[in-house]
Amino acid sequence: MKTSPEVQAQWSLQQWLEYLESIHHRPIDMGLDRVRLVAEKLKLLHPKATVFTVGGTNGKGSTVRYLEQICLAAGLSVATYTSPHMLRYTERVRLNGNELPEREHVRAFSAIEEGRGDTSLTYFEFGTLAAIWLCQQHLPHVIILEVGLGGRFDAVNIIDADVSLVTSVGVDHIEFLGSDREQIGFEKAGIYRAKKPAICGDTSPPIKLINYAKEIGADLCCVGVDFNAARQPDTAYFDFHGPRTDWQNLPMPSLPFANALTALAAIQLSNLNISAEHVSIGLVKAQLPGRFELIRANPTVIFDVGHNPHAAQYLAQTLQDKFANKRIVAVCGMLKDKEHRATLEPLLAVIEHWYLASLSGVRGIPAQTLRESLPATAKADCFSDPIAAFTQAEADAGIDDVIVCFGSFLTIAALYEQLTQSSD
Repeated sequence: MKTSPEVQAQWSLQQWLEYLESIHHRPIDMGLDRVRLVAEKLKLLHPKATVFTVGGTNGKGSTVRYLEQICLAAGLSVATYTSPHMLRYTERVRLNGNELPEREHVRAFSAIEEGRGDTSLTYFEFGTLAAIWLCQQHLPHVIILEVGLGGRFDAVNIIDADVSLVTSVGVDHIEFLGSDREQIGFEKAGIYRAKKPAICGDTSPPIKLINYAKEIGADLCCVGVDFNAARQPDTAYFDFHGPRTDWQNLPMPSLPFANALTALAAIQLSNLNISAEHVSIGLVKAQLPGRFELIRANPTVIFDVGHNPHAAQYLAQTLQDKFANKRIVAVCGMLKDKEHRATLEPLLAVIEHWYLASLSGVRGIPAQTLRESLPATAKADCFSDPIAAFTQAEADAGIDDVIVCFGSFLTIAALYEQLTQSSD
C-alpha cells in the first residue's frame, strides 16, 4: 500500500530506503516491462547526453571511474550511476566526481513514486530510475551507467547507450544468469545495440556474446583484436593501440590495467573530443575505494571487494606480484549466493591463515560454512563478524605481514569506516 504524498514529503533518505525495500514481493525480479513503463511516463528513455553503459562480471567500477575521470579532464560534465554502495547510498550517483546531497535523492525518489502509479518496482529498479532521473536533471554532457546484474534484464538496460562495454565474463549470480560463461556472456551482451560501438574487454569472449553482437548488427570491438597495449620496458608508461588511433606514452594507472584499455577503446569510439593529454590526466586521477586499496601499513592492510572466482584469481595474482616474500593472511566473509569453494581456491597457495567472518542478514552465511569450503588442512578460525575476525588477525600479525580483507561489499563496509577513521 502506498503512503500518502503528504507523509512522504517529510521523509528522510533512510525512510525512503526502508520504504523501497518493502514495496515489491521479491528483491530481484528480472524483466524490463515494469521499469520501462515508468521511464516512458517520466520521459527518461532518451537522455540528452552521450551515454556509456558498463556491464561485466568484474571491472565495472574501475572502468566507470576511468571513463569519468578522462571525460572530466576533457572539461565535460559527467553524471555516473554505480552500485552497490560501500558506506552511503549517496555514493551511487555522482556529478562531476562528487556525491549529490541526500535531499536530491529524496527529490528523485518522490518523482519516481509519483510517476510509477500502481506499477510495482524492486529496490534496485526504483533506485535506478531515480538515478537516471537525477542524472538528467543536471543536463550533463556524459552519463555513465553501471549494470547491476547481468545486462539483458537489468534496469539500466532501458537506456539505449551510445557505447556499451562488457569488461569481463565470469561465473557469478548463476541462479539468475546461468551456470557457464556462454550463457552469462549472452546475458551480458544484452546491453549492446545495433549500429553502436560494443566493446568487449574479455580476452576470451564467449561465442554467444560475439554471435549476439553480430546478429543485432552491433559494431563489436574486442581487446586483443581491435585494440591492445604495449607496456614500455623499464618505465611507468604504455602505448595504446586503439580502434581509431594510437596514444603513446600514457601513464600506468593504479586501478586494473585491463579495464583501462576497455575504457580507452570506448572513449575513442564515442563522439567525444578527447585527446591523449586528457586521457593521461584521467588515468592518473582514477581511484576507487575497495579495489585492492591500501588502508594502512605495519602490518599492511588491503581491502578488496572481490567476491567471485574471477576476482579471486586477479587478487591472488596481485598479492603474489606485490608481496611475494611476505606472510599473507585473509579476513573473509561471503554471501550465500556466491561460489564459495571456487572463490577461495585461487587464494589457497597465497593465504597462510584464514580469519573467517559470519555475515548477518538473509543473504549472509556463518563463518563455518566458509570453513567447510576450505581444505581440512588449511589454518582457519571462525568469528561472529568481520570486525571480530579482523581484530584477531591484526593481533596475530607481525609488522611485516599482509592482511587482505575480501569476499563481499558487506565485509568491506563493516570494516571500512572503523579502520579508515582509526588510521586518520
